Amino acid sequence: MKGYALAHLYNRSAHDDVLDYLERIQGTLEPFEGRFVAHGPQVEVIEGEWPGTVVVIEFPDSDAARAWYASPAYQAILRQRTDHIEGSAIIFDGVRDGHDPAKMAAAMRKGDI
Repeated sequence: MKGYALAHLYNRSAHDDVLDYLERIQGTLEPFEGRFVAHGPQVEVIEGEWPGTVVVIEFPDSDAARAWYASPAYQAILRQRTDHIEGSAIIFDGVRDGHDPAKMAAAMRKGDI
């Protein structure tokens, strides 16, 4: 099952450190087969509040996402972003092939989940 890293970034910055981070991040992803799914698009808020933008990176699985985040290469550039852009980041699993929300609801009704 695919794994994802998601960052909700509250503000943008064109600080030199951030630009260096952007120039270097792809090289940190490649050993872990990470690829950008979304990278700072203008978002349309249709429910609730969502200040800022979003970054979504897909990995073969969540273990690869965790390994990328903890890697020396990524840790070496991380502060270049976090020192200048406020935000939150999470890692999570995608759904399995054939995911069926109705079956999920049935399992929840039975107390299986």
